[in-house]
Amino acid sequence: MKLVIQSLLLTVVLTILTGVIYPLVVSGICQVAFKDQANGSLLRRNGEVVGSERIAQQFTGDKYFWPRPSAGSYATVPSGASNYGPTNQKLHDAVATNAAAFRAANKLPANAPVPADMVFTSGSGLDPQTSPTAARLQITRVASARTADVAQVTALVERFVEPPQWGFLGQARVNVLKLNLALDAMK
Repeated sequence: MKLVIQSLLLTVVLTILTGVIYPLVVSGICQVAFKDQANGSLLRRNGEVVGSERIAQQFTGDKYFWPRPSAGSYATVPSGASNYGPTNQKLHDAVATNAAAFRAANKLPANAPVPADMVFTSGSGLDPQTSPTAARLQITRVASARTADVAQVTALVERFVEPPQWGFLGQARVNVLKLNLALDAMK
């Protein structure tokens, strides 16, 4: 009986320590040191939250830059990859469909190469960035749909190209939500 009581007490103490105290301390540190990130890296327009810079949103139509495709329809709860292997016919069909749609929307030749990030879904299904190449290929479509100057839209895209993290981790990228918000704000 003594062993059972000790086990129960240890369980209660560890639950309080690791389930209450530790999370509160870490949350407090994060609120002080990384307030924006700890609260979701939210982007606001006119004081209203329009999204997170860390989570992709679906943009359709010609007036907006498109993010990379999502296997989970850009939903955060069922997010994830399709898990199709390289020999899976569904993957081949999805890639062909995505490439054809991208070429058609951007008036590219049928044999024009399409950036991989515009035909393959990401591992999370929610990657908010595309490659600068993917963004640049969409400039003419977006400028035409908005009756905007191509040079002005090009300058906006270039302004939103982020270099690799710390200059060497990853690749250059463009946050699609930030770009589209700036595009809406452009006169």
